[in-house]
Amino acid sequence: MGVRVWMARAGLTAYVLPHADAFQNEFLPPDAERLAWLTGFTGSAGEAVVLHDRVGLFVDGRYTLQAAAETDPDLITCHHSVEEPAAAWLAKVLNAGDRLGYDPWLYTPEGRERLRRACETRGAVLVACPDNPVDQLWTERPRLPARPAQPHETRWSGRESADKRADLAATLKAAGQEAVVLSAPESVAWLLNIRGHDVPHTPLVLARALARADGSVDLFLDPAQTSTELEAHLGPMVRRHAPADLGAVLDALGERAATVRLDRQRTPAWILDRLEQAGATAVAGEDPCVLPRACKNAVELEGARAAHRRDGLAVTRFLHWLSEHGPSGTLTERAAARQLLAFRAQDPLLRDLSFPTISAAGPNAAQCHYRATEASDRLLNPGEVYLVDSGAQYPDGTTDITRTVALGPVDPVARHCFTLVLRGHIAIARAHFPQGTSGNQLDSLARQFLWAEGLDYDHGTGHGVGSYLGVHEGPAYLSRAGGGVPLRPGMILSNEPGYYREGAFGIRIENLVAVQPVEPPPADATKPFLAFETLTLAPLDRALIDVRLLRPGERAWVDTYHARVRAQHAPHLDAPARAWLEAATAPL
Repeated sequence: MGVRVWMARAGLTAYVLPHADAFQNEFLPPDAERLAWLTGFTGSAGEAVVLHDRVGLFVDGRYTLQAAAETDPDLITCHHSVEEPAAAWLAKVLNAGDRLGYDPWLYTPEGRERLRRACETRGAVLVACPDNPVDQLWTERPRLPARPAQPHETRWSGRESADKRADLAATLKAAGQEAVVLSAPESVAWLLNIRGHDVPHTPLVLARALARADGSVDLFLDPAQTSTELEAHLGPMVRRHAPADLGAVLDALGERAATVRLDRQRTPAWILDRLEQAGATAVAGEDPCVLPRACKNAVELEGARAAHRRDGLAVTRFLHWLSEHGPSGTLTERAAARQLLAFRAQDPLLRDLSFPTISAAGPNAAQCHYRATEASDRLLNPGEVYLVDSGAQYPDGTTDITRTVALGPVDPVARHCFTLVLRGHIAIARAHFPQGTSGNQLDSLARQFLWAEGLDYDHGTGHGVGSYLGVHEGPAYLSRAGGGVPLRPGMILSNEPGYYREGAFGIRIENLVAVQPVEPPPADATKPFLAFETLTLAPLDRALIDVRLLRPGERAWVDTYHARVRAQHAPHLDAPARAWLEAATAPL
């Protein structure tokens, strides 16, 4: 039986499937990769619509090339999800009386509302399906063992869980709310100071929680994931439940007609429906853990600096090694990624990569989120540009860094474009901006030099990064598509402009930065000003910099940054690597 046969039996004319799981994660555990099973597309964001005669796959600019390469064009039509979202496409192709099915665990109330409006436009009906067809048809769906959750020590987190719960309870009391549903595992991990192994490369426990105004928490966690150590860490104010008990606890809130906060952007629609059916008042409001989680405290910031010093040393060692082996024409993308991991693995605090390493040579680098497979693995050829985007998870911080390297003399066009990207990167790194500024107001600083020559890149300039949590973290972004909340001190974001020429090369320069107050404040400022502290420490490829294009201040920034890199790493390198670093970071 295929999905269309299942649709016919369910009385559906269409079915929509997002890249999501029941926790609204971006990076999914293997058993939740339903979109990949259905379409072959393996990216981290996408949505498929199955009709009786066609399938539409909707991906953003990071994945347009990848989606086309991974899917069968005779079966699946790919669409740019920003230029033509799935809901807008449905509003064109549905007919009166059509029935569009969806899984209420995989859509948030806001996501479902977009589908509902599309259906109403055409006189179609949106139908919640209690069963997901992929779950019935995916016969080899992986089953992952339950691994115990672990306490995240205060020496890394900087705050006791009890203090965080007290702040959250005060927020609920002030709003007249009895409880808040925390469906995002990263919020549960942050609030309770726990970490886990349920999602590849992200130390999450797939758990939900109901945090109450009395400071207590109902935690819905697989009993196999508890331990004596975890029980002692959580304490008596955190009541443990099996995940199957969630419905009954929500029903009990309804019986008291409780007022419950629910983040409509992060919570499955199923939970909202259950609360309302039980008689509770579900109030829309942001997950109260999101903003304090994003604003790292002093301990987390110092941990991030330490993690980046160690991680930058590993990357610097790799870049030295690459300078010797990269131009040989015998090194493959996957072999390079393995060697980078080997350098990182010398750090006893390494817990995992923060995402699968993007190791891309020549035209493969034009795919923003390219992943080298056994079939696609390509040699790094002399004269090409090589892009490596990687990161790691340490208990004191999460890293994410991209370096673009010349494998010997390269096309002057690539060198010119690299320098334009570098100028945009420097513009973000040097920016001073008033408190209240959002990331969408800064995004164009990174694009200005590309725009001046009619060039651009189809992804955001920066994303938030967690503290031994997700490498992609809201609510702040550097993006023209929307900047999220105003930037605040303690937030860590990426600074990663790029440029991609299909069939030729890809360029991206990425450092992580922390938002900090400008000290001393500007003399005539009427409000506080903020700036970025660059955390990442690894050389930029001087061979790709056309110094003639740099202004004096930009040139000075590169020299100052390279001096920091040299001072930090040179004492920890052997003689050959130290000599290489001296040359790689010499003043322009």
